[in-house]
Amino acid sequence: MSFFYKKFHPSNEQRTPWLPIIIVLSLAAIVSTSAIAYAKTTSKSKNPIPASAVIDRVFVDKSDRVLKLMSDGKIIRSYRIALGGSPSGHKQQEGDQRTPVGIYTLDYKNENSIAHRSIHISYPNDEDKARAKSLGVNPGGDIMIHGQMNGFGHLGWLNQRRDWTDGCIAVTNDEMDEIMAAVTLGTPIEIVE
Repeated sequence: MSFFYKKFHPSNEQRTPWLPIIIVLSLAAIVSTSAIAYAKTTSKSKNPIPASAVIDRVFVDKSDRVLKLMSDGKIIRSYRIALGGSPSGHKQQEGDQRTPVGIYTLDYKNENSIAHRSIHISYPNDEDKARAKSLGVNPGGDIMIHGQMNGFGHLGWLNQRRDWTDGCIAVTNDEMDEIMAAVTLGTPIEIVE
């Protein structure tokens, strides 16, 4: 065969694998479209919470995956949340990947968390401890509202589409910054199924 024939008619071994290239480009387009859509939804919350708004309650609906900052019965801000890998039902014991259900208190803030900032939820209360003791298990603890794991904040738009915590309530880093600034210690948090 001539040189020119080989150059313009490559053998099977020399052909470019178009299918994998098309798949990768399609996935990149889907991911970038999702990122743009997420950025548009979070850009709505770029207006600051009014200084006059006193957050007097935090409300979490596990089934709707939403956390709401409340002031005098009005929703001031709403956030999409991620929960633990087994979110249904009340937390029973350490390691069950559930978020507790009930009324608790936000009792301390942690600036040096393994995730981007965190606010501790006062689980377990006396009732939770008694229930765990009757079951012969450890009730667990360290249930927090927190941002993304340190070093992974840029993936918040993707992480928030799935449940990935061990029972905590996760938001994006920017949202966590806003929550930390708006919520004072002692604020009640109500978590429902």
